[in-house]
Amino acid sequence: MTDTPFLQTLAVTKTYPGERLAGVKRISLTIKPQKITAIIGESGSGKSTLLKLLFGLLSPDEGRVQFKGERIWGPEEKLIPGHDAMKMVTQDTDGLNVYAKVWDNIAVLLPNTDVTTKEERTTQVLKQLNIQHLADKQAFFLSGGEKQRVAIARALATRPEVLLLDEPFNQVDTSFREGLQQDIRQVVHDMGLTVIMVSHDPAEVLSMADELIVLKDGEIIEAGHPKALYQNPQNLYTAKLLTNCNVLSADDARNFGIKTKVEHVVIYPEWAAPTGSWTRKDFTVKQVLFKGSYEDLLVEKDHIVLRLLNDQPGKYRTGDTVHIKISKYLEF
Repeated sequence: MTDTPFLQTLAVTKTYPGERLAGVKRISLTIKPQKITAIIGESGSGKSTLLKLLFGLLSPDEGRVQFKGERIWGPEEKLIPGHDAMKMVTQDTDGLNVYAKVWDNIAVLLPNTDVTTKEERTTQVLKQLNIQHLADKQAFFLSGGEKQRVAIARALATRPEVLLLDEPFNQVDTSFREGLQQDIRQVVHDMGLTVIMVSHDPAEVLSMADELIVLKDGEIIEAGHPKALYQNPQNLYTAKLLTNCNVLSADDARNFGIKTKVEHVVIYPEWAAPTGSWTRKDFTVKQVLFKGSYEDLLVEKDHIVLRLLNDQPGKYRTGDTVHIKISKYLEF
């Protein structure tokens, strides 16, 4: 006897009419419990539609969504849409009472029948999201990133089994984004929570997710561990989603000494490096993009531009001529 899948879709289709067919088509997937699963894809690929189907905010046209073997009812059958064991947080934090304190915004979701438990759980989620210092602050005065932390804390207060995040870090400053991601990973570890998130930012999914699901035109084209998909994507689409890579035609690749019979060659910026050479300096540095601890170099040869990662800032200047060594490439 096999174990019942935790959360799954069975050949689910949900489409929207229009000039361009949108939605998802024949999606079958199984979400692993107590893991972070990220759904990625271009705008219009069906990411948010799939998330809403998993939560029960939408009903599929065909197929079935199940949680622990039981069907998830959609808005046509359920008075208050959304599965009771799940919570969803979007980039829209309008659900906060801006005139109430942060503490009250969280505590209001918990019953008054057990005041001690109510206080303990509110304190716990404030600590988990590192916002204890905001407890007495009126929500009106919070920054976008602080509001997002409070929205996630509110969702966690009721101890759901599944937390769904739709572009959760859009309003969070870059300097605080990594801290929030680490906090969520810790919550997953401490509470045994299952997280499903939609994102367009490769930095988010590569550092946070245990599993990636790649959508294109409403269909899953590949899935797997972030590191495996990054290093060996099976599709050009996936490579372009996960990094700002160089994509060369077969003819252009041959100009760089890469002989291939496929249509495209992909070189990640970290796979090509400027090297010292007395005889071969056939690339010209067209632009130096300072990134803090490293630089992006845009180099050109025969009107073909490559983006390289340089971990020695200040070593090269615009107009320098260099030789490029390519350590790895992908063929599609």
